[in-house]
Amino acid sequence: MDVTVFSTRGYDREFLDIANSAAGAPHVLHFIEAGLSKQTVALAKGATAICVFVNDRLDRTVLASLREQGTRLVALRSAGFNHVDLEAAETLGIAVARVPSYSPEAIAEHTIALILSLNRKLHRAYVRVREGNFALDGLLGFDLGKRTVGIVGTGKIGATVTRILGGFGCRILAFDPSPDADLVASGVEYVTFPELLQQADVISIHCPLTPQTHHLINGQALQLIRPGAMLINTSRGAVVDTRAVIEGLKSGKIGSLGLDVYEEEGDLFFRDLSDEMLQDDVFARLLTFPNVLITGHQAFFTREALSAIAETTIRNISTFETTGQAEYQIGTELLA
Repeated sequence: MDVTVFSTRGYDREFLDIANSAAGAPHVLHFIEAGLSKQTVALAKGATAICVFVNDRLDRTVLASLREQGTRLVALRSAGFNHVDLEAAETLGIAVARVPSYSPEAIAEHTIALILSLNRKLHRAYVRVREGNFALDGLLGFDLGKRTVGIVGTGKIGATVTRILGGFGCRILAFDPSPDADLVASGVEYVTFPELLQQADVISIHCPLTPQTHHLINGQALQLIRPGAMLINTSRGAVVDTRAVIEGLKSGKIGSLGLDVYEEEGDLFFRDLSDEMLQDDVFARLLTFPNVLITGHQAFFTREALSAIAETTIRNISTFETTGQAEYQIGTELLA
């Protein structure tokens, strides 16, 4: 099958080629560095399948163009699908497949790295020592094991975070519409969302982006959190209202902020902009705070995760070619 792969970097090509070769090289992969949009959709002309990542745009207009050009399958290299108009895809007869799980450990461990780095000010200490400044003033942290951590969303990633934090001895609160009985048995306390915000010293977000979770962390939610609480988001950027969070940082309501995602990241992440002026004033404002640590959607970036993503993606394409339905095909029922 001819597959046009959008938003590719060297590592995407490497792992997809390995997975395709391991499967007997059944597909012809055409790698394109540009992201998918109305301006680039013509690059997929003639491709039966396309493969896209988290910041590619698949609205009704783009999907209609893809269908006209002969595309029948959209293979996502991600678990999230908020960037795809599933209703339009279903109407147009385009199948959409995803990678429902690849390495929860990758995102969970990155989450813990953000928590520890912010707590012990490692990002600031690193710069100081390189400049010959060995003073400890301003680097005071706290014992994580004596604190309460709130986990919003206890799917595979959130559950993995709770297990790691259990090793530190933290009291763990959780909020999820579907409590995990195994986590409850391990000592995790499920509470309401307001209760979690009010009690947690550290709040870590691990829920999908849906209409219900869009700007879940907003000005109203920030009024409930404990003064000086740490906020971590490694899920989807738009779960957090960035402007509200900036106000929280300015007032001291938020003690520290760790982000691996950003709601307008499509114009920033996965590219080298070091020689350019940032055009996003909101993001630039975030970078001015010493108690903010941002990574560029890096949490998934482990060898194990990339291997699993590539293997599942190739398997989705192969299964669709054989049966007309991908192994992890998704439909509009997930919008509910």
